Amino acid sequence: MSDVVITVRGESERRVTAEQAVVRIAVRADGPERGPVVERVQRQAEIVQDGLVAHQRSGEVSEWNSGRATVWSERPWSSDGAQLPLVHHASVDVSATFVDAAALSWWLGDVAESDDVQVVAVEWGLTPDLRARVEREVAADAVRAAVERAQAYADALGAASIVPVEVADVGLLGGRPEQPTPFAARAMAAHGDAGPGFSLQPVDVVVSTAVEGRFRAS
Repeated sequence: MSDVVITVRGESERRVTAEQAVVRIAVRADGPERGPVVERVQRQAEIVQDGLVAHQRSGEVSEWNSGRATVWSERPWSSDGAQLPLVHHASVDVSATFVDAAALSWWLGDVAESDDVQVVAVEWGLTPDLRARVEREVAADAVRAAVERAQAYADALGAASIVPVEVADVGLLGGRPEQPTPFAARAMAAHGDAGPGFSLQPVDVVVSTAVEGRFRAS
């Protein structure tokens, strides 16, 4: 038979338990006097930061950062349309990357005891080294899947062999202008919650990718 060009798509995904969690909290306070409100937030923020320093020294936190205090004021309105006295607000945002789930749970339990601390988000993910390794493995599996699919087509056509011509991320092989996304990662359902949407236990992260391959069958 004459040569036939076969174009296929190969997909692969891998489920990996998350190794780290990025937690974001906000230290907030409000009151009728600006000075005491700012002092209250700064004092609570220092307590939070001291705890993170201790966890970083013990290796349970890989990094953390804290923003500067944001201060603003407003004059609210009552339900009957009367303007109320001035209210002052202050806030400090803090984020940290925990590599120990037990330490994260204990730390959140401590800081959440304060009415001035609000947990904004807990996002589980993979360390850069593990993510790079998993992406390499998933990419190789996707290519093998493309080869197997192309071979199945070739067998159905009665071709004796296939030879790879092109392999690319989805969206590149056909010369389409849109930018492809080589890898996608999503966190699966949590095992335990600290609040709506917050997991204190490592969740599974699914890393997936797809490739397009063009083969010559003869």
